[in-house]
Amino acid sequence: MGTSVFAERIDALRAVMAASGVDACVVPSSDPHLSEYLPPRWQTRQWLTGFRGSAGTLVVTPRFAGLWTDSRYWEQADKSLDGTGIQTMRAGAAGVPGIVDWLLANVARGGRVSFDGQVLDVKSHRDWSARLATHDIGLLCDRDLPDQIWTDRPAPPSAAVYEHQPPFACRKRSDNIAQVRDAMRAHEAGWHWISSLDDIAWLLNLRGADVRYNPVFMAHLLIGPDSVQLFVAPEKISQAVRAALARDGVRVEPYDGAREALAGLPAGASLLIDPVRTTVGVLQFAQATLIEAMNPSQLLKSRKNAAEIEQVRRTMEQDGAALCEFFAWFETALGKERITELTVDEKLTAARARRANFVCPSFATIAAYNANGAMPHYQATKTSYAEITGRGLLLIDSGGQYLGGTTDITRVVAVGAVDADRKRDYTAVLRGMIALSQAVFPRGTASPMLDTVARMPIWQTGADYGHGTGHGVGYFLNVHEGPQAIAYRAPVTPQRAMEPGMITSNEPGLYRPGHWGIRIENLVVNQPARKTEFGEFLEFETLTLCPIDTRCVDLEALSISDRTWLNGYHDEVRRRLLPLVAGAAREWLLERTRAV
Repeated sequence: MGTSVFAERIDALRAVMAASGVDACVVPSSDPHLSEYLPPRWQTRQWLTGFRGSAGTLVVTPRFAGLWTDSRYWEQADKSLDGTGIQTMRAGAAGVPGIVDWLLANVARGGRVSFDGQVLDVKSHRDWSARLATHDIGLLCDRDLPDQIWTDRPAPPSAAVYEHQPPFACRKRSDNIAQVRDAMRAHEAGWHWISSLDDIAWLLNLRGADVRYNPVFMAHLLIGPDSVQLFVAPEKISQAVRAALARDGVRVEPYDGAREALAGLPAGASLLIDPVRTTVGVLQFAQATLIEAMNPSQLLKSRKNAAEIEQVRRTMEQDGAALCEFFAWFETALGKERITELTVDEKLTAARARRANFVCPSFATIAAYNANGAMPHYQATKTSYAEITGRGLLLIDSGGQYLGGTTDITRVVAVGAVDADRKRDYTAVLRGMIALSQAVFPRGTASPMLDTVARMPIWQTGADYGHGTGHGVGYFLNVHEGPQAIAYRAPVTPQRAMEPGMITSNEPGLYRPGHWGIRIENLVVNQPARKTEFGEFLEFETLTLCPIDTRCVDLEALSISDRTWLNGYHDEVRRRLLPLVAGAAREWLLERTRAV
């Protein structure tokens, strides 16, 4: 599709804006459930711009169109938007204003800004409204202007909902609901509204396929003192699932019945909502006193229990064995077969699909060779990809959804000889990953504070990276979940405290635009370390099982502690994966886990 199509769509949007008396239209990457990955119906920003990154907000005025996106996507956005008339706004870069600041500077007093309230969270609506009001600028949230020009807009997704069954489901639905009700009482709330899809799926032990890569389904949930209402398209729920839900007091209602239910709450009702996970559009119908706090299920599901962690360990073994098979094929085929970034995705997904209890990838595989690796969230397409030839570094960030857990791993491997500059960068990243792997910290430490542990070896070389070092990971749920985040730029809040059972990624990186990118990622889980007179301490257990390419390492730059950790990790990888691989995969595993 040519870039002129997107320029035409922006012009059509401007015509609708003019007819509506709107001075600026804001189009985020969002849906009525504020999801990270969106069903096609709500990929409005992508439809208007052609930019396929998962994060970005479009702002259109009569004479300007700009896409704000973070450092993960700057290069990708520049390439994607070239020729569209849409400017890349490098969010977070020096001299680049935030969206509200830009609107205050460029929309005249008395102007009007349109933002579809069905995809705008309560907190942002409040913050935007207050700031825009200082310049007498109105925020209109009662219209979806792009919908007026998107004539072939896809229908809402319709995949069936199914139960997550034992032994993989390690909690009872009734217990989950009871725990949330306990939290509601602590907040003095009689009712609780939930729109975030992973919270609903976790609470009810249900899964779906409405959102690519995430086993969730489009729904809302209303929990009362003695009732639970699930608002979902009725055709998605089989009679068997409906009956199972009914046994736990969950009543299935039509998806569109959510508004009526909120409007019909008892007089004086107190409603607990999460202001960053609930849209202002749905709440306009609520007749209740709002109590704002993080969804209790966010913390509850982040703390995996012992049975879930054991399932994840078994899942990591299957995932690691699949990676061994892939890398054994890759190294044998290199130079003999035509291999592209797309081939890497195809072969790796196929290797996982042969493993027990695999469901689907957990996100779109990032296979990025040489300069493409410098774009942290690069995505090869059928019309734009690199062939793996010559020499350099291949970055592969991939993961799988299994009934027993969600995986997310990044490895960078050598293609041909590795020069000293690449080894220097690779070793700095590896040392950062090892440092965080060995961290011991007090229980309750704010997760953003751990970020500097991983960055220090990279900072010591004069380099840095723009993304966070760690994100929470769900249990056969979203590959990105909260509340924890290992990122020094993230706000330090009580909700980000590290607690036992949390699974988090450990993924420092280093990127040289136009040359190469390096990221090494394992998943880790918080485990009790010791208890002393100073309190309880936690440490990380590394869950991911796959060799790290020591051909890329400057071994002289590793400390004794670094070598000890690396050799110990490879011993564990070899011990647990050898029973699951054979032939070329077994030989590859033995070779790549040799002590250094």
